[in-house]
Amino acid sequence: MLVSVTSCFEDADDNIIRASTLDINDFVWKGMNAVYVYKDNIPDLANDRFDSSETYTEYLNNFSSPEDLFEDLLYLPDDVDEFSRIYPNYYDLEQLLQGTSLSNGMKYGLVQLPNAANDIIGYVRYVLPNSDAASKGITRGMIFNTIDGTTLTSSNYGNLLSSTSYTVGWANYDNNGTPETRTDDIITSNGESVSITKTEYTENPILTHNVFNIDGNSIGYLMYNGFRIGDANLNELNAVFAEFQSSGVSDLVLDLRYNGGGSVSTAIWLSSMITGQNTGDIFFKEKWNSEIQAAREQDDPESLINRFVDEMVKRNTNNEITYQQPINSLNLNKVYIITTGSSASASELVINGLSSHIEVVQIGSTTRGKPQASVTIYDSENLGRENANPNHTYAMQPLIYEAENSAGFSSYYNGIDPTEGFGITELYEDLGQLGDVNERLLAEAIADITGFGRSAISAQRPLKHLDQKNIENPFLYDMVDDRPLNKNFLQP
Repeated sequence: MLVSVTSCFEDADDNIIRASTLDINDFVWKGMNAVYVYKDNIPDLANDRFDSSETYTEYLNNFSSPEDLFEDLLYLPDDVDEFSRIYPNYYDLEQLLQGTSLSNGMKYGLVQLPNAANDIIGYVRYVLPNSDAASKGITRGMIFNTIDGTTLTSSNYGNLLSSTSYTVGWANYDNNGTPETRTDDIITSNGESVSITKTEYTENPILTHNVFNIDGNSIGYLMYNGFRIGDANLNELNAVFAEFQSSGVSDLVLDLRYNGGGSVSTAIWLSSMITGQNTGDIFFKEKWNSEIQAAREQDDPESLINRFVDEMVKRNTNNEITYQQPINSLNLNKVYIITTGSSASASELVINGLSSHIEVVQIGSTTRGKPQASVTIYDSENLGRENANPNHTYAMQPLIYEAENSAGFSSYYNGIDPTEGFGITELYEDLGQLGDVNERLLAEAIADITGFGRSAISAQRPLKHLDQKNIENPFLYDMVDDRPLNKNFLQP
């Protein structure tokens, strides 16, 4: 006898939808069987795994929820695939992927103190304009160690910072003049606090940009915090490069230190804005699971190749053009890119893709390490949004391919290291202002560009950063292929 468990949840119109867990589990298995990049490593996803429909149904009924089944099908989720996600409400998922989430505007980092077993501190990286944090006077560089009066630890920070509203307790940070060891750092609460509340917010990925004219060098600077696909975002990004063009920019510093990723298409377009002379050359190649890879190599090998372009083009599922703009490019043979451990996925795609064509000087610290792309799949015949099953709103964001550059390199699971001699970190007790020529990491790039000697950077022992993707956004470190799936390559 079939066991049918019913799950209830609300859609965007607050109407109760009822769907069989068995039916949703069927979607989960078939979707993962069709596109999961690590399908070859999961025996339960083999095409011949089940000898009958009864055996298949019995298998699906072993899982009480779609989430349980999904997690059981992931390949080494604590190591190789820590990024695939399932979402019960794809309306929320779509907003997150478009950059809209609940936010109080305080963008922060969390680090483990070396002289405390569990205590951690937070530091404000930047503040979103017109947010609650901005209105409360919070600024970059402020340090906090309590939330709602509770000291932050490695075991409670997730729950404390996930609340819609909370009170931040500020602290002072003193490295005792020994940033190279960090063992005698002192964190002292200063008695000041502020309450902030999250509201729906859509972040502009361009935080700041400028052109610096220093000793005859025209240096463009762009701090880009997310690869967005919206028309307005693309127009603004292209306009920045038009400004760089008109200003005669000969050197570019691209600041991706807090950029966790986003759209594959936008990564291609941004890289094409930096270059221009490489139009038509291979930017990156896709490595799918063995079945899809073999099918594409035989029937349409060009579909595996992503090339530098001279225009931005978006198409709908019917292959109709919905957006088209010529690209403003700088034709550079060298670019400076600032990174930290929060630089991931699409940011790494830009670094890796450009590095086999032009010189990339990477300044900062090692990136996150995510060469895989994901895609949103729905319960429909071609796994697309159109004609999705109306009886539930589950969607998945599984990894679907690894991205290798034109030289065939994609194995940066542990991150991409900075260029030799340019490995430096931010000083949490003295961050400096983003976009200021004296800011620690930007100053390092300017010193190398101008040739007037590298800045005197003191050694600093980096602190361990804690993962924030499940607090701020589960897709914080995602690389999303936003183009429609080619159903010709999907398994029946």
